Amino acid sequence: METRKVQPREFSGVPPVMTRNRSFPVVAFLLVGTCLVASAQQQKGSRFDQWDKDGNGTLSREELPPPARRNFDRVDRNGDGKISREEDAAFVNRLRTKGKGKGTETIRRLSDISYADSENPRQTLDLFLPKDHSAASDPLPLIVFIHGGGWRNGDKRSGFGRLQEFVASGHYAGASIGYRLTDEAIWPAQIHDCKAALRWLRANAEEHGIDPGRIGVWGTSAGGHLVAMLGVTGAEGELAGDVGENDAVSSRVTCVVNFFGPSELLTMNDHDSTMDHDAPDSPESRLIGGAIQENPDKAKNASPIEWVTGDDAPSLIVHGTADPLVPYPQSTALEEKLEAAGVETILLTVEDGGHGRGFGPSVNEAVTAFFGRHLRGIEGKLSDQTVAANE
Repeated sequence: METRKVQPREFSGVPPVMTRNRSFPVVAFLLVGTCLVASAQQQKGSRFDQWDKDGNGTLSREELPPPARRNFDRVDRNGDGKISREEDAAFVNRLRTKGKGKGTETIRRLSDISYADSENPRQTLDLFLPKDHSAASDPLPLIVFIHGGGWRNGDKRSGFGRLQEFVASGHYAGASIGYRLTDEAIWPAQIHDCKAALRWLRANAEEHGIDPGRIGVWGTSAGGHLVAMLGVTGAEGELAGDVGENDAVSSRVTCVVNFFGPSELLTMNDHDSTMDHDAPDSPESRLIGGAIQENPDKAKNASPIEWVTGDDAPSLIVHGTADPLVPYPQSTALEEKLEAAGVETILLTVEDGGHGRGFGPSVNEAVTAFFGRHLRGIEGKLSDQTVAANE
């Protein structure tokens, strides 16, 4: 039977949900009507609370009415697989300024490009390019975003919001990649997919005016874990995998921005957390296909801290001290291991920051400066820093 490859689709500026989904205004209205912006709306009996069936103060995809689920990933900005009140309120603000986003009209988007030579929609990527940039122009550095969601939720579409201003500036290209989740495949499928996507991007860099020698990666939570793994396993080896048709191409990255990613699975339970990471159904156990303490070798194989060597990529690690899901010491331990190996590493601590919450302008400035230094050669002093939440 003849197979059909997933073909890329090109869009201009705004995300596809806003360009091809005629029901978007209705869906947006449903969400706007339920977002809690003022404290009065947060009283018991609001729609948010009515939908919050388990009463934990967040909304899962399953708790939303079906018409609203299609925008779940756009509201879940930190990719942790749930919508907080803060994310809900932020979504309201984005809707109020819809159409005023910086530079959306200057961005060309290629969506759902298969990097694995398969029909699996999870093994696709979205590519974002400045509209006025061509293959004949000076090649641009590339920032690749990898979404979070506990390796079992999330979607590559969330990457557009993270990369939008970088691409709109005209100084960068951007890409957001999907990967197989744990309901489909266990470790190391996730890192195999990420490396295959990087190989595709590097193999096709010239066609899209991208510099294959300047590729940075950025991820949140589970995505932070995956970009950390990319940074410490640059040399091709057992984690390279055989996904796609670009086996001879390198998946090494130039630099890493790791937002609160797990670094050492076996020690996740050593510090306060709202979940039992050692449980058989924890995200980490689902990742490796069994309870992590009962499978220590597999857990170590999936832990970035176990792969650190002196030739790893420079890293910026950002983590909140009050993160309830991924304990803050996960990042301090990784920083210490990288620095001991001689790898340039910067830790930006967000005092009282949560799992992607409380990240203010200082975090944005640090990310911009870090990518500017390592991908564009812009000089600037970067060092470990502690900032207050929302600062």
